[in-house]
Amino acid sequence: MNDAKSGRCAAIFGFLSTVLSAKERTFFAKVDPFGFILFSRNIQTADQIRSLCADLRETVGWYAPIFIDQEGGRVQRLREPLVKEWPALLEHVDITGENAEQQIFTRYLIIAQELRNLGITANCAPVADIAHPHTHKVLKNRCFGRDAMTVSRLARVAANGLLTGGVLPVLKHIPGHGLAQVDSHKEAPIVAESKELLAAIDFAPFNALNDLPIGMTAHVIYQNIDAKPGTVSEKIIRLIRSELGFGGLLMSDDISMEALGDKLAIRAKAVVDAGCDLVLHCNGELEEMSIIADSVGEMSATAQLRADKVKALHNSLSGITVELAQAYAQLETR
Repeated sequence: MNDAKSGRCAAIFGFLSTVLSAKERTFFAKVDPFGFILFSRNIQTADQIRSLCADLRETVGWYAPIFIDQEGGRVQRLREPLVKEWPALLEHVDITGENAEQQIFTRYLIIAQELRNLGITANCAPVADIAHPHTHKVLKNRCFGRDAMTVSRLARVAANGLLTGGVLPVLKHIPGHGLAQVDSHKEAPIVAESKELLAAIDFAPFNALNDLPIGMTAHVIYQNIDAKPGTVSEKIIRLIRSELGFGGLLMSDDISMEALGDKLAIRAKAVVDAGCDLVLHCNGELEEMSIIADSVGEMSATAQLRADKVKALHNSLSGITVELAQAYAQLETR
């Protein structure tokens, strides 16, 4: 396949089933999205997933990155018997205590090995949000801890586990989702804390992890910084780049979520206009994807340079053997 193709659409798309339809093939071949994302609806068997990943790449004519949410706990698209099941993150950290670093490294090392074996490029993890007393339940037990230092330390360990296992980590949700008290799938969370407090606490893990290759934005309104949700806010994207120092490839959270308001075409354009490199759209609805492709157009030259660095990093990852992953698994205590 020819990897020199240019003019890729600034989007990552989902799709509807375990095989591509003729219409999906035609659409993806035409718009050439940067990448794809898998959900439970796309998953049956290991051989089917490998075949599907190969088919996606053949459709666009290059080794397109394929993403998945495989945090463990409630948010894991792959389930037993295909892969190992894990407890919710906050529970896992609490029960392993002093051994948490080794356990989290092991967890994400094994997850990476499983994903790589199926042809999946990147895991939408680690979550570097902080669990506060009033953090919404959709997020709270997916966090590594309740303070910036713990979250920064364990999210780094998780990222290292993924990289050691040969899979790219996606840092989320930049610049921090932990203070949100509503579900951003349904409405826009509003965070009233001062910028100074946010910088010292919720933004701090993202500053500490600003060298990771890919990041995902938060659909959160930080009302003392901007009235727009972070994903579509030029001020927030500028803060992510300059004040937090994140230099990697920046993708939106799913723009199907209702936190962004507005019509889909307006949402999509607002994401790239704010400074995100890529728009993520997950539900697989072909009509919606067509609207997004028309709205966002091709990746910017700067975005493409960041994407090239991500590709080079992925190519440099050797991964590890299944046997070594299994040996690490023996260290687990539950």
